[in-house]
Amino acid sequence: MKKTLFISLALLLDSIVFLPNALAQDYTRWDLPEGVSARLGKGSITDVEFSPDGTQLAVASSIGIWLYDTRTYQETTLLTGNTWVNSVAFSPDGGTLASGSSEGTIHLWDAVTGESRKSLKGHTSDVKSVVFNADGTTLASGGGWEDNTIRLWNAATGKLRKTLKGHESDIYCIAISSNGKTIASGSSDGTIMLWNAATGKLRKKITRHTGGVRSVVFSVNGRTLASGGGWRDNTIRLWNVASGKLRKTLKGHADAVTSLAFSADGATLASGSWDNTIRLWDAITWKIRKTLEEHAGDVNSVAFSADGATLASGGGRKDNTVRLWDVVTGEPRVTLSSYTCDVWSVAFSADGTMLASGGWDGAIRLWDVATSEPRKTLTGHTDEVDTVAFSTDGETLASGSRDGTIHLWNTATGEIRKAITGHAGDVNSVAFSADGTMLANDGGLHGTIYLWNVATGQFRRMLTGHTSPINSIVFSADGAMLASGGWDTTIRLWDAATGVHRKTLTGHTGGVTSVAFNADSTALVSESRDGTIRLWDVATGTLGKTLNGHMAPVNSIAFSTDGATLASGGWDAALRLWDVDSGELRKTLTGHTGGVTSVTFRADDTTLASGSMDGTILLWKLQ
Repeated sequence: MKKTLFISLALLLDSIVFLPNALAQDYTRWDLPEGVSARLGKGSITDVEFSPDGTQLAVASSIGIWLYDTRTYQETTLLTGNTWVNSVAFSPDGGTLASGSSEGTIHLWDAVTGESRKSLKGHTSDVKSVVFNADGTTLASGGGWEDNTIRLWNAATGKLRKTLKGHESDIYCIAISSNGKTIASGSSDGTIMLWNAATGKLRKKITRHTGGVRSVVFSVNGRTLASGGGWRDNTIRLWNVASGKLRKTLKGHADAVTSLAFSADGATLASGSWDNTIRLWDAITWKIRKTLEEHAGDVNSVAFSADGATLASGGGRKDNTVRLWDVVTGEPRVTLSSYTCDVWSVAFSADGTMLASGGWDGAIRLWDVATSEPRKTLTGHTDEVDTVAFSTDGETLASGSRDGTIHLWNTATGEIRKAITGHAGDVNSVAFSADGTMLANDGGLHGTIYLWNVATGQFRRMLTGHTSPINSIVFSADGAMLASGGWDTTIRLWDAATGVHRKTLTGHTGGVTSVAFNADSTALVSESRDGTIRLWDVATGTLGKTLNGHMAPVNSIAFSTDGATLASGGWDAALRLWDVDSGELRKTLTGHTGGVTSVTFRADDTTLASGSMDGTILLWKLQ
């Protein structure tokens, strides 16, 4: 009886772990920027780390740090304040969590309350790695591009102790030996440096890797250093810390070794790679014990729990999951999802109930706007999805990819209705005609536009005139015209029925990245790599207004349905709302931590959706 009860309780607890995100649904509304009603997606994964007592798992992402309770693996906290978080590390007592970010700052957080204790500044570029020494008195940080320094901080006061210089390129990784005497650092220049932690002087420079060094980690006894080689190297190398001499080279990964971790007992070395696998190595024989192959894309980070029983791994492109593994059996225990890579395109269905997003991982996600939860994930493309568009009735979704294909999807079932192939390059833009009978897309490298019959998938017509690839295509609401913008800096207006070229609009000094008609088809807006937004009179082809305000090139624009407001998003991570009549800036919306790649209004103009390179979609409430 007791045994039966125990098994039942175990099964119940196990089922709780695997419950869908209904219990944690509110995370979509945690710590939102002003004016945002929900966040879709958790960003992209950069690092994972267990707390020393094993009760918490920290996941560093492009929007902040997610903390999980390891009993239930439900989200407990989202820590924001950094921009893009590259690395996290718990202090040995578990009381402090350090994070390094793309803005060059390090934050020290209270790991219990989630409050920010200190912000450490000094690096002049992104901080790629942070690590505590064994007694928790010192925090080391490694700087990226144009910084190339290691900085040693007093972990209690946040004061800078020393700056170590010598690397000629980004410092990808740092480690401190268990006795606190040696610091190791690896760089994209392919070198490893061993430093005296007390004096900050360089002890040895190791140059045997043939690619950038992505990871370094000391063995438990501190006598061996393991290093992971980047692209074209793909090896793990074991070094004698005292002499700096190579002990052994481990081969097996087919791509860059991005992360290394020793188990607490020193018996196992785990390695994660861009070949989508994790390998567990016997630290005595250095033979592979197990190869873990559940990730569907790059593995960016691995970390052991303190008891060595569980391994956490963070997946990158085409995977976007955190996976927990049983170290003994190699079996997966838990998968944490809702993470995404760069979002390149977003589109609302006509009734506003559904939002589609496509991005770097090659997947398309259909989101329920009311609940902020994903309805379906559509897979079939073999490369990034650059563009998505709904048909007017919402029953079909078109997607264009860098794999050179267009897919037409049944939005109810998630099945592919038709696949259109044969393009000679990326498909950057797709658009349905107002009546839903015709689909237009750019033709890849050749600067052409293809028109297709949606019902049959048959080719109808090809439009030529652009002298370089096309970035954006859109039909006018009345269905009479088609507008296209390309890298040749021009916008072209076409007769949608006959394919005859009507006008060419010139004035931009950089490639045109996006074009959009207003609701009555009298005005066209364009944006460009020249940083400007331009409003054109469609009838005459003359320039009406030029809008300036973004601090970097603009990626996406959209008219509100009533035509009164224009939204724009750019590489500066900001959205701007403009008054169309006056051309004046109404409001600047901030909240993304990466460039804004796509913006779209809901049909009732109550919501604006924005997609970003930070891997999230924000839904903004509009008044």
